[in-house]
Amino acid sequence: MAMEQNSSLVAILDDDESIRDALLDLVESERLPALCFSSAEEFLDSRAGREASCLIADVRMPGISGLELQATLKSERCPVPIIFITGLGDIPMAVRAMREGAIDFLAKPVDDAALLKSVERAFQQYRENRREAIEHESFAARYKTLTPRERQVLALLVRGLLNKQAGFELGITEYTVQIHRASIMRKMEADSFAALVRLAAKFTVEPSGSVGTVEMESLEDITSCSKNKKARAGETGNKGRTMRGAVASGPGPYRSV
Repeated sequence: MAMEQNSSLVAILDDDESIRDALLDLVESERLPALCFSSAEEFLDSRAGREASCLIADVRMPGISGLELQATLKSERCPVPIIFITGLGDIPMAVRAMREGAIDFLAKPVDDAALLKSVERAFQQYRENRREAIEHESFAARYKTLTPRERQVLALLVRGLLNKQAGFELGITEYTVQIHRASIMRKMEADSFAALVRLAAKFTVEPSGSVGTVEMESLEDITSCSKNKKARAGETGNKGRTMRGAVASGPGPYRSV
């Protein structure tokens, strides 16, 4: 089975030396570079291992298990896809591994053809992960250039509100929302607002614009703020009716921010 040669590095992790050697021979027969590790601790201490495009890992090992390693890598946002192999697996274990993003869960002795197919899928997943990471970092960097008010406007527009509705929520005019919207489009380098909405829905962005998982400014905070403004406006209207008689209540004058 000839694979596309794309300088993809395969990491092999198993506490059994004979299995490591057999897997190494199989991977190298496909002219793919590989590194071997005897423990999860050794893998975690290796920078080269973390740069692998695919990790073939045993599930049950002394010390950190394969599933525990998977959880650690996930928490560290390490994009390497994992193929688990085991001689003592069970259905709940396999379900847990796959639910957490494993490419495959294979029983020992491993079928060579099946494993190589899984390795190719892992490479494809790794390339997709890398593309998404680059897209995410680019989006986050552009998002950092938005002002706090522009982030609020974007959050409401992504939620589906019209310019007039977003203005009402924020206490600004529809025209001001249009100005913010144009500035957002320019800073975010979006070809269309629909494309920007898709990206904003895909990535959550926090006000700090930090790289990694970024979160959109809380819509609940904006809505809560709007409700507080309306409540205060209502209280003011009630006081006015007490002092001056019945006065039509409203959201109050708009202002540009």
